[in-house]
Amino acid sequence: MNNSSITPIERRHLRSKTSFRQSVRHSLTMAYRGLLKIRRTPEQLFDVTLQPIIFTLMFTYIFGGAISGDVLSYLPIIIPGILVQTVITTSIVTGVQLREDMDKGVFDRFKSLPIARIAPLAGALLADTIRYTIATVLTFSMGYVMGYRPEGGLGFVVLAALLVIVCSWAISWIFAFFGVIARTASSVQGISMIVLFPLTFLSNAFVPADTLPSWLQWFVKINPISHLVTAVRDLTNSGTAGWDLGISLIGAAVIVAIFAPITVRAYMRRT
Repeated sequence: MNNSSITPIERRHLRSKTSFRQSVRHSLTMAYRGLLKIRRTPEQLFDVTLQPIIFTLMFTYIFGGAISGDVLSYLPIIIPGILVQTVITTSIVTGVQLREDMDKGVFDRFKSLPIARIAPLAGALLADTIRYTIATVLTFSMGYVMGYRPEGGLGFVVLAALLVIVCSWAISWIFAFFGVIARTASSVQGISMIVLFPLTFLSNAFVPADTLPSWLQWFVKINPISHLVTAVRDLTNSGTAGWDLGISLIGAAVIVAIFAPITVRAYMRRT
């Protein structure tokens, strides 16, 4: 049957009967579309390719001597911090690009196709995990070039990388929600930075918490970013998995449990 001969009522009926397996296949197809967009416009990767390099060099050579005495001693502290800060910040792009696609009418065109309604949203979230992976690999690679040798070994480095990617994917649901409800892409970016800026910089990502004023330490210690950074440091630097790892995974699960349903609901209303 030709798509043009399908009435709106028939199209909604077909989309409502989409099975879970078909929804997954459609979502993977939309994720592939997202990867094609990156290949055609590689400047979209500037944030995940340049930011890890610039931030690692800048923070290491500016704060290394003052905090740890020398650069090599500071690398076990800063590399996990830069990794978390870079990848978490990258998750903002999910909401921004989602809003841009909706403003351009891309999702309106998707409505004319007999695909699962959730596929464009799920595909965008899946495609962005590639961005997180690139940022993670580049951060560890830059640290290695500068002399960082994780004592936990390769296996725990991989676990730390997966932890950061999973947590970033969970946080991207928050920004996807902003992308659905906000009016412009610039407002999505502005709201997201207001949320992330204090969380990333008022954490233990760049300096130990005990070097901060006592009135600020309480926030740093309960900051979820601090728990994630500590979990990554434990895995990479000592090959251990402490309570901070559990807190990070529980936090990621709670975020998905809360924001995935409300994001999907808002998305369904808008599309």
